[in-house]
Amino acid sequence: MAETQVKMPQMGESIFEGTVTKWLKKKGDKVQRDEPLFEISTDKIDTEIPSPASGVLQDILVKEGQTVQINTTVAIIGDGAAKPAEGKPETQEPPPAQAKQQPSRPSGPLPVAGPAPKTGGEKDEAEEGEHEHIRSSPLVRRIAKEHGIDLASLSGKGTGTNGRVTKRDILSYIEPGAPAAPPLKPVGTPKEAPPAPPPMKFTGEVERVPMTAMRKAIAEHMIMSRRTSAHVTTLFEVDCSRILKAKEKQQAELERSGVKLTVTPFFVQAAATALKRFPIVNSSLEGDTIVYKQAINIGIAVNLEWGLIVPVIKHADERNLFGIAKAINDLGERARNKKLTPEDVKDGTFTITNPGQYGGLIGTPIINQPQVAIMGMGGIKKRAVVIDDAIAIRPIIMLSLSFDHRVVDGATADQFMAEVQKELENWPV
Repeated sequence: MAETQVKMPQMGESIFEGTVTKWLKKKGDKVQRDEPLFEISTDKIDTEIPSPASGVLQDILVKEGQTVQINTTVAIIGDGAAKPAEGKPETQEPPPAQAKQQPSRPSGPLPVAGPAPKTGGEKDEAEEGEHEHIRSSPLVRRIAKEHGIDLASLSGKGTGTNGRVTKRDILSYIEPGAPAAPPLKPVGTPKEAPPAPPPMKFTGEVERVPMTAMRKAIAEHMIMSRRTSAHVTTLFEVDCSRILKAKEKQQAELERSGVKLTVTPFFVQAAATALKRFPIVNSSLEGDTIVYKQAINIGIAVNLEWGLIVPVIKHADERNLFGIAKAINDLGERARNKKLTPEDVKDGTFTITNPGQYGGLIGTPIINQPQVAIMGMGGIKKRAVVIDDAIAIRPIIMLSLSFDHRVVDGATADQFMAEVQKELENWPV
């Protein structure tokens, strides 16, 4: 049989590299077409990649933990009779037309675009032309432009194939230095900064474990979000009496349809209703332009043994409680089994996370870029509350809303949360 080259797939328009995290078959194993062959991790998703053909896994060219560009040959499937391939894996650059199709807004939790680019400037065009000659993706060039970084300073230092400057390279360069804005001028007599203390080192026994590709991506996104948005958090208490009664009433009916009902769908539906009333909370910021999203796509943070991922419920405002519960069940199950697709994690406009499922009182989550708000659910706990001057016991939840104060004012954030509160506390039973 003819040999089949197994390529690193492109898992989304803005993805130009992937990390092989685990081989599910060993060299010499028989494989069937569409049988899971290996697992990969990218900026957006962890997933299993099926075998493109049936045969014998004749050679593995990319080791576990190695990051390569898309279209790189990672393995060979044949009949087992041919000799193993020698040398480095074949790498193909993404075609220029494909690289030019970079969307104007990133689909995952990446930084919001910086100031709008100048138009008609010969200098800007010359700089862009110079950056095109440096081996990097459109995403890397955009980050460089936002932070005023000359990519020529990183030329030859990239860790990608053939010295390509990767997103991780430029983020590593930004973090210790290269500020996104010029430093403030000192007022009065300048003073010398005290010498930095030497780093503290633990002298006992330790175990060093390299960060996974997903953990690195989460770290990069969290730092980028804190650097990008003006984070503010508001907190609300909500009486869950009515939604718990509704859940108890509808749970058996939904479970007969194969859908597990938790309290999360109630909060998703309440948030979707509030987002329609306050569309600024469903927006994003591109330079000095606020982009109002017509669709309400709510991401649900799913905790996995190996990290965190945020699959998205598309058009959540058009679904009833059953539809939302079914979507949450499906996305959560596929996330845990590494069956999500790039479409499942793109185009989120608002995010809900639930640290309360582990007993936490409340959390102040970091905004999922390029969104402008994220709602955190605490644990539902019985508390003594005052109702009509009498003390009563009610199941109470603490909700938090972390929002970007560059776009959303505090009054608007509180009005949005008051709408969520009203929806939940007046749920029809």
